[in-house]
Amino acid sequence: MSEAEPTVPPAPAPPPDPRVEEFLLHLGGVKGRAALTLRAYRDILVAAALFFKNKPWDRLAPADIKSYLYDMTRRGYARVHIRQHFSALRSFYRYLRREEVVDKSPVEGIQLPKLDKRLPVFLTEDQMASLLEAPLKMPRPPQAPEWTRARDQTLLEVTYTAGLRVSELVGLNVEDIDFRAEMMRVKGKGSKTRLCPLGAPAIEAMQRYFVAVNHPRRGAVFLNKTRKARLTVVAVQQQMKKYLLFCGLDAKFTPHKIRHSFATHLLNNGADLRSVQEMLGHASLSTTQIYTHISLEHLQKSYRNAHPRATRE
Repeated sequence: MSEAEPTVPPAPAPPPDPRVEEFLLHLGGVKGRAALTLRAYRDILVAAALFFKNKPWDRLAPADIKSYLYDMTRRGYARVHIRQHFSALRSFYRYLRREEVVDKSPVEGIQLPKLDKRLPVFLTEDQMASLLEAPLKMPRPPQAPEWTRARDQTLLEVTYTAGLRVSELVGLNVEDIDFRAEMMRVKGKGSKTRLCPLGAPAIEAMQRYFVAVNHPRRGAVFLNKTRKARLTVVAVQQQMKKYLLFCGLDAKFTPHKIRHSFATHLLNNGADLRSVQEMLGHASLSTTQIYTHISLEHLQKSYRNAHPRATRE
């Protein structure tokens, strides 16, 4: 019998970088960044430090940063991923400059590849209607309480009624809902709060859900199946995949596609761009303008189908 090969213990995790940890504390405390954002920044800065072989941050030059970005390009990283790394490094060096750790940032002045312009993917109004009805039609697994039908229909209705991000959806509290005014207070990116409309179907669905689950009417709106904790982002994503498959739609669609559908349907039906910007919580109008391309395509299609002289013989 041959001797078993000795097992190689996993490489120990690098010790925390004091500068990085101070930066993350600053982001979390002063800037109020979310835990997911802080985790992403930590992962990026740890990866960068490994690439630079732990060369001190104050000794890095623009050539080092360019080499790191080129390496990611060579390894096939998407442009959006490269820009995320660059953004984290830029923020980190701005912090180091304010703390007088470095005199000059090696990141400033470096040109990044432009992002490919991609039109948002969205569901048609008929597809959206089918998805909203799916929780009431799809057979429930034995381990899922019956009231989860009402919950899932409500979370889809609420997402669509205001174009919420999934993190905003699961973060909703009962105290944020004003049924009389048909509005809700939503905490968005950067802890910015905005008021969003709550349509009649969403209100009715939420009231049915509250009765079905015997909701305490305080704290988290959307509860997990034990009714003891807030529903998670992952749970919403998993449920939506099931409903998409049930409707014969692409299971790769994410809850964010409902947000895209919300904006597209509003513009297609005559809403003005500034109002859509406010409802989506976009800081810049240019971020919202991408939906106008879809709306223009819809307008051109309607024109070609309706106007007698829109197309050549």
